[in-house]
Amino acid sequence: MTQDLKKILKISSLSLLFLIIIIFAFFRSKDLVFGVKIKNVNIVDGSKMTGSILPIIGNAKNAVEVTIDGREISVDQNGNFNETIALLPGYNIIDIKAVDKFGHKDEKIYKLIY
Repeated sequence: MTQDLKKILKISSLSLLFLIIIIFAFFRSKDLVFGVKIKNVNIVDGSKMTGSILPIIGNAKNAVEVTIDGREISVDQNGNFNETIALLPGYNIIDIKAVDKFGHKDEKIYKLIY
């Protein structure tokens, strides 16, 4: 009976060790698995603006480079960005692109009227 108990304990501890290794590997590679995401941008697509100055605030999760209309902007370590742009009278298209360290891309396009 003790031999069976020792065998079960040994198998259980090895299984637990492998499970911990798999969970650790997943959390270390989650940036690669999930890629870059642009979210929480304060612009509503298709909205009509009353002012010519538009502050753009958002988050680009896992991004190392963020551009707004082709111009690179600064991003903090958490992926937050804050930029102000000028709108032209009429129809405006704001293109936000983000790239992560593995080359994965995300793009959001907003259409506004001023």
